[in-house]
Amino acid sequence: MKRLPIPAEVTGEEIDQDVRQELLSLPKGLAEDVARNLVMVANLIDEDPEQAYEYSRIALRLASRVAAVREAAGFAAYATQKYSEALAEFRAARRMSGSVELWPVMADCERGMGRPERALAMAGEPEVQKLDKAGQVEMRLVAAGARRDMGQLDAAIVTLQSSELASSAVHPWTARLRYAYADALLAAGRENEAREWFAKALESDKDGATDASDRLAEMDGVEFVDAIDELDASDDIIGTDDLDETDDLDEADEADEAEQAGDLGDEEGLDEEVIEVLADERDADDQDDERDADDDREDDADRRS
Repeated sequence: MKRLPIPAEVTGEEIDQDVRQELLSLPKGLAEDVARNLVMVANLIDEDPEQAYEYSRIALRLASRVAAVREAAGFAAYATQKYSEALAEFRAARRMSGSVELWPVMADCERGMGRPERALAMAGEPEVQKLDKAGQVEMRLVAAGARRDMGQLDAAIVTLQSSELASSAVHPWTARLRYAYADALLAAGRENEAREWFAKALESDKDGATDASDRLAEMDGVEFVDAIDELDASDDIIGTDDLDETDDLDEADEADEAEQAGDLGDEEGLDEEVIEVLADERDADDQDDERDADDDREDDADRRS
């Protein structure tokens, strides 16, 4: 079996206690190996989902009968838009654990596979009532997305209207719910309402889970410019005259520094020597280091005399 490198500092102890409990069914050495691969999945899934997926496949080959491993493999496949594979893994994890918490993401996989009607049907199943509040909100988001997939924009807006949306309390899912509602309103041409809800989403988005600030700026006609790209562009349009002017300014600055050095040094002509060195540097850049060293030695000699 092909293995991927795992940093020595990744011990496997970083995984959740519940997952560690599941791995107790494995031999100790194997459990540690699986745990370390699961940690790599968690560490990479946001910044490098493809690599996270590769680590998840290794964990899956090592321990395919562990629900937590099937779930991790499902999320890694989901992150790389392998929705059919993700759905299969989520179903396996649900069979093993008996939990309904994966129901919303399973429905979203149906959307990803181009079957929004199945996602919508799942939103009406009894499993939804067994979800906690966060899971029910997630299911509402998936159902609204399915409505939009089917071209039912008004129905999507109504689907998102709920006591959770109207509440002033802020929960981990609040920003995403408000953002989805604002986005649907904007798609329906209700711009003023959309602006209000994007602002509310931004207000509740403490972790930067949405780009509500960018959407508001876009609605206000604000255009963001990458500072690095702007600098590169300005460099490209600098002409010869500009470069000459810059060189002249640099030379003037160097002459001023030389005069200051002369004022602080000995009265035996250090000022002229420094200026001479600077002139030589402009004529022979390849001798910079040697001339600087000579200048330093002369300064030392003057101070000792």
